[in-house]
Amino acid sequence: MRFVIISDTHGLHQELELPEGDILIHAGDFCGHYGEIDAWDFLEWFSDQDFQHKIFISGNHDFIAADSPEEFESKIPPGIIYLNDSGVEINGLNFWGSPVQPGLVGWAFGKRRGEEIKKHWDIIPPDVDVLITHTPPCGILDESTSFQSLGCEQLSERMFFLSPFVHIFGHVHASYGLEKHNGIVYINGSNVETDGGLVNEPIVFDLDREGRFSLIAPG
Repeated sequence: MRFVIISDTHGLHQELELPEGDILIHAGDFCGHYGEIDAWDFLEWFSDQDFQHKIFISGNHDFIAADSPEEFESKIPPGIIYLNDSGVEINGLNFWGSPVQPGLVGWAFGKRRGEEIKKHWDIIPPDVDVLITHTPPCGILDESTSFQSLGCEQLSERMFFLSPFVHIFGHVHASYGLEKHNGIVYINGSNVETDGGLVNEPIVFDLDREGRFSLIAPG
């Protein structure tokens, strides 16, 4: 299956040029300055994309999804999979998604570091194959423009007990890219730069149910 990864589009989704693929994944922060307007426009745009499967989670800018979850979820068009501390199985692969991120209390899905956020990671199933979180784990593709590590320590601890083929996230725009650690491919798919504007192309890869991974783009 061919995966196309995007994240942190911040209301600029209409400007994206998406390559062909089987599964489109957005790792949160689809809203920009226009809040709800961006959310409804994103849902319509996402629904129109020509992929067999379309999966997304929310992020810290997606206030409508956090503050009015019933209203938001009622407007998700058919054919879109929304994960919120939940999972789905597709073609033999187990997906799990969570929007929470550490430290940004007062933002959408912001949780305190430590026990408050840990409970969200504790429920990730051990058989997850493709993990989607908005935040990176601490120390992996999580460095800001000021060289601060912004990822989640508790997520890093949980990763010691998980063996997904791929862990997809965004949130820290300055650390777009891909790394491999202990057999897990980590992908920060942030499309925007910190000061705004789409600068990073979608990340594209092939993955089969045995975990064989091939990077297609960029590359």
